[in-house]
Parts: sequence; C-alpha cells; structure tokens
Amino acid sequence: MGKILLFFLITPVCLRAQLTVEKIMQDPKWIGTSPSNIFWSYNSKSIYFKWNPEKNISDSSYNYSLSENKISESSFNKAQFAEDIQNGKYNQLKTEEVFVHENDIYLLNIATGKVFRITQTEATESNPLFTNNDSDIVFTSGNNLFAWNNKNGTIQQLTNFVSSNAPSENSDETQQQLWLKNEALQTSSVIKRRTDKADSAKAFLKRNKENELHKIYIGNKDVQQLTISPDERFITYTLFKKSNEQTTVVPSYVNKTGYTEEIPGRPKVGRPDGDYSFFVFDKLKDTVFNISTDSIPGIYDKPEFLKNYPDTNKNAKPILRKVVIQGIYWNDKGDAVIADIFSLDYKDRWIMQLNAETGKLSLIDRQHDSAWIAGPGIAWLDAANIGWINNNTIYFQSEATGYSHLYAYNINSHQRNAITSGNYEIQKAVLSRDKKYFYLITNEEHPGKQSIYRINYDGSNKIKLSSLMGGYEMFLSPDEKYIAYRYSYQTKPWELYYQETKPNAKPVQVTDKAMSDSFKSYTWRDTKIFTFTARDGAQVHARIYEPKEGTKNNAAIIFVHGAGYLQNVNYQWSYYFREMMFNNLLADKGYTVLDVDYRASAGYGRNWRTAIYRYMGGKDLDDEVDAAHYLVHSLGIDSTRIGIYGGSYGGFMTLMAMFTQPNVFKAGAALRSVTDWAHYDHEYTAAILNEPFTDSIAYARSSPINFAEGLKNHLLICHGMVDVNVHVQDDMRLVQRLIELGKDNWEFAVYPVEDHGFVEASSWTDEYKRILKLFDENLLNK
Repeated sequence: MGKILLFFLITPVCLRAQLTVEKIMQDPKWIGTSPSNIFWSYNSKSIYFKWNPEKNISDSSYNYSLSENKISESSFNKAQFAEDIQNGKYNQLKTEEVFVHENDIYLLNIATGKVFRITQTEATESNPLFTNNDSDIVFTSGNNLFAWNNKNGTIQQLTNFVSSNAPSENSDETQQQLWLKNEALQTSSVIKRRTDKADSAKAFLKRNKENELHKIYIGNKDVQQLTISPDERFITYTLFKKSNEQTTVVPSYVNKTGYTEEIPGRPKVGRPDGDYSFFVFDKLKDTVFNISTDSIPGIYDKPEFLKNYPDTNKNAKPILRKVVIQGIYWNDKGDAVIADIFSLDYKDRWIMQLNAETGKLSLIDRQHDSAWIAGPGIAWLDAANIGWINNNTIYFQSEATGYSHLYAYNINSHQRNAITSGNYEIQKAVLSRDKKYFYLITNEEHPGKQSIYRINYDGSNKIKLSSLMGGYEMFLSPDEKYIAYRYSYQTKPWELYYQETKPNAKPVQVTDKAMSDSFKSYTWRDTKIFTFTARDGAQVHARIYEPKEGTKNNAAIIFVHGAGYLQNVNYQWSYYFREMMFNNLLADKGYTVLDVDYRASAGYGRNWRTAIYRYMGGKDLDDEVDAAHYLVHSLGIDSTRIGIYGGSYGGFMTLMAMFTQPNVFKAGAALRSVTDWAHYDHEYTAAILNEPFTDSIAYARSSPINFAEGLKNHLLICHGMVDVNVHVQDDMRLVQRLIELGKDNWEFAVYPVEDHGFVEASSWTDEYKRILKLFDENLLNK
C-alpha cells in the first residue's frame, strides 16, 4: 500500500515536468513575465518599465522606487509623460530639459519638477533643443524650424520651405505677347509712365519689407535632416526626391471584412535610389548653398565585384556614387560640425568636417569595406554611435581592426586614438553626461558573454561593473550614480536589476516574475557552449542539447537561427525561446540537437559577418554541414539520420541544405523562407549581394529556387500568408517549381492570419507538431 501511495505522490510532479508541443507553444505568459521598455525618471529616483505579473491581456506600466524598494503600478499617462521627459534634451547647465509630449513642446525645471507647456497646437512639433546660449528652444513643425524665446515667450519662424518650384525670372509670355507689350510702351508715353511707376513701387516695397523670411523652394522634394547650429546662424538640410519605385502588396484573405484586402508592402531589392541633395542656409548672409559631395575621397571608386563582369564594365566611365548624410553633429561651442556620410552602395562611410560658411567637406575618417559597412555602433540596420566628447574631439565606432571599437579624433591635431581595442566587440557605448566616461557593453571575456564596463573617455582606467554571467541591456540613470539593466541567462528570462556605478557594487534585483512555477518545474538544459573546427580551420561556436543518459537515439537535428546577422550561441535568454524549449523536447525524445552561430552571425567581428558576401548559402551552409560531420565523427550520430530546421534566414538555409546537401540532411523544415533573394527587400539584400542586375552571379548561386531540382529527402515548408517581411509569394513560387519538377516528398502548410512572427498559439502549435512529426517519421528507426 505504501508503494502505491508513493507512486501517486510522485506522478503529478513527473507530469508537470513533461514537455509537449502544446505546452511550450501556448501563450508565452505561461513562462512568466519579463520587464521591458526600461527607463529612468528624470530625477533618478525611480525606474519605469512595462510588466504583466497579473497575466492580463497586455503589459501595464510600473515604477520602482529606489528609496522605498517598492514596485507600484503606474497609470499609462504618467508613464508616457515620464518616458517623454527621458527622451528630452538638456540645457548646458543640466538644469532644464525640453521634451515632446503628444506632439507639443514642454519645458521641465529639474530642481523643482515644474513643467511649462510651450506649444498647444494641432500641428506636430518635434526635435526640440536649446540654442543661442539656452535663451531659445528650437523645434520642428511641419517642414520648418521655429524658435521659442525663453525670456519673452515669443515664437519666431526660422525657415520657410515652399513646396513649389521657384518663380522663373524669365517671362512666360509668348513671343507675340512680348512684341505687343513692347509696341504699346513705345507708342504711348502714358502707358510707359504708368508701367515704370508701378515697377518702381514694387521694387521699393520689396527693398523695405521688414524681416521677410527667405523662401526656400523645394519643388516636390522632402526636407530631411533639418539641423541648426547652436548660435542659430547655420541651418543644414537634405532634400530627397523619391524614385518611381514599384511596391508590393500582400493579400489578406481572412479578416473582419469578408473581402480580400491588400496590405501595402515594400519594394524589392534593386529598386531605384532616390536623389539626395544637401544644403546650408546661412541666415546671417541670407544665402543658401549646396554641400558638394563630388570631391569626397573615393567617391568615384568602382565596387570590386565588378571585376567579375569584365565585358560589361571594361569601357564603363567612373560614376559619381550616390551618398546620404545620415547625421549632422555640432559641438557645444558651435564652431565645428561633422557630417556622417554613407554611400548608397553600402561600401563606404566618410566622417567629414563641414565648413558651414563654404559648404566644403574635409575628411576625418574613411571606412571602406569591399563587402559592406556595418557592425555594432557603425550603422546599416541600426543608428551610428557618434558625437562630441568636447569641443575639439569626436568619438565614433569603426571596424578598422576587424572588430567594432571606439575611437576619438581631435579636429585640431588631426590625431585619431583608439579608446578600446582587442578581438572583441563594443556592442554598446554610452557617453556620460559630464563626458568623462563611456559606459560599455562588450563581449571581451567570451563571444557569448556580455559584461558592463566604465572607461575614461581617453581609454584609461577601464573598470568592470557587472558581475553576473549572461546578457545585459543597460540604462544609465540621469545623475549617473546608477545603472539599471535587464539581465538574463540562457535558462532564465529577463529580469530587472540596478546597482551603483562603481566597482564591486552589489546588484539589486527589482523583478522576480520571469519564471512561473510551471516553467520552473522542468529542468531546462544549461547547454554546453563549445567550438568545433570548420573545414577552413575556423572555430565555430555552437551549443548542444544532449539527451539524458540512456535515452540517446543516435539521430540529430540542427537548428538554424534567423536574421543571418544575429547571435544565438550565447549565455543570455534566447530571442528564439520557443525553439529553445522545442530543442529541449527533442533532446528528451533522444535527439542530439545542435545550434550553430554560422558564418554571418553577429558577435564575432567583421570577417565573420562578411563571409557570406555575394554567396549566401556558401560558407554559412558549410558551417552547418561541418556541424553535421562533427555530430557523426565526434558524437557517434548516424549520418543517415540528421535533420535541420529554421525560420526566415534559417528557413533559407534549410532549403539550401535540402537542395544542395541531400547526402547530409535526411529531413528539413523551412519556415517563412526566402527562396529567391531578388524578391527580398533592398536595404538588407543589396548590402550583401549587391543588386540583381549588377551582380547576377551572386543572386543565382544564393537563391534556393535555382537548386530545387536537388531535393531528394523530406521537406516541410511553412509560411504565414500575411507575412509583410518575407512574402508568402516566395514559397508560392518555390511550390510551383517543385510541382513542375515532379517532386513528391514535400509538404506545404500555410497560416492565413500570421505575419513573419507568428502570434497565435494555435499556429505555433500546428507548425511545430508538423515539424516534430517530420523528424519522428523520417529520422527514427522503425
């Protein structure tokens, strides 16, 4: 009887710990709730965040009081107001802050906490900042700049952009009309006298009109990058004329209307670039002049890949490459300004000093990459990290050594100094408000481990501030006495912490709801992270999910992360947390699962990032094939029972694996896959593969649809039908290709209401039940 009782006592525990697809793919609230959208109050006394401890439909706003060590729920409006303040700009003394709230401008007195509303209009005001020794606040409304005077409360318009062409000085009158007019003046002294009097009066009024604002005619172009010098003399701006690009539409078949709706989509790679032109408006001289980019060093350089097309380009003349000024940055004194310029072919970045009086550019730093310019803090898909340390010195990030690091450049001595160095990346760098320190997140201890450091602006006295192993998102308090951070480990979702900004400070945990009891009832694998040697000698980082002793079935599955430029083999909570749980389920069934940071993954420097240039499915796929060989030769996996799966870029890789490596992979699940790179977006694809009509070789060898004839083994294709990122058209075209080729060992599942990232638990569950069935039926011995 005692034995029977003991069985019933332990059975519920076992059941709770058992993983099923239905359980892990349910609403993620079952896991717990992690804080998000972290920011500080303006006075550094509390931390705001989004959170959902009550498992409501959506997250609510909370704030944590440092002095009371207490979390309180905050109203949406209060939290939104606090966040808008946090996004504001300080005056020079840091005693006031100007910010935007609900499209109007407000001014905060930091000492008293009092807020003064500057504008209350139906127009959208934005981008406020202090100018003119803090006596003015300049902001944008519509396409124009306005200045609010701090002393008398008046608002003055500073620019007058007119959306039409400038009036022609030449008459539009016909030859007949001009002849008749001249004859009338010659034959009547009265008519001539009256005409001369009218012209004289018109000229007099024009000369004596007070404060007439200079009209800047922009035609059908858009005003962008509108900036002003601290003394309000110079205004820089970009005019952009959009090209006549064709955009896509995504049909939505299942919606509340009952009709098929069309969701506006993006253009495809190779869309024509728009035209950018750059100008300075000198208010003192009331003149506008062009910033010429045709003398930038290397502006006529041809991309190196054109050497592969000698017949097409042997007589081609040098072409002025198109560029865009991504940012204009004035120093506090207002006597120096830099322009951050990128070529639209993604090969070059120029940081240049602009002479605002002449529009002349002089080179500070050129970053050239024969592949494409990118890396943490350098821009491509994110903003560049660049600014002024003091009135003479700028900082920026560069991959000059092969890894993204911080540099300083003195505009007077023309000396460039490395603030950081080594075979690791500066993944985030924040300059302190007193401009004495940088607060850094780096992966110098291990590519998959992040740490927080503080370093002097000149690169000296680097101090480690963090103590926990895993991943971090850092938020510096306004008084810079504290850092708040989201921290996670590979088996522990994100929680909120804070600590003092000094070495050996003890972290204080603020939230503790990221893991529910149900989630904690299962022992999630603390996976081993290791390296294996690729065919070219490179060390490839991977994590392994190993079956429990005695359960290994000698079959294996390789998971391929998406995005391409993303790091998944690290010690933090994965973006692919559902796949992490699914990989645990697979390991419970006896599968050995490998997760690889293949070539192109983030976190490993420039050479790793650009290894897929002009050949997606080349070295990145080689790494997955070499991973399969590692499984066979080092872990005893049956070479005829290896599967592969992944979504987005991981889906693309799965297709390339199934089509080109049929002797390596027995089954594959390709989710929301790119099947033909000529149909993906421009910014991502043109950087890596150039454009289809200029580099057809790159597209031909990188697109799975061209290799579909190689399919021999079992393939599952899944795609959301309202995917506005990778359109379902990609897989529709592939399916038609498979039909025409007579292939019969594939399956296509569509999800009518899902975008690129699924939302509904039912869709996730259906998709992953199909994946599990695919592997069980094709990889397990019957």
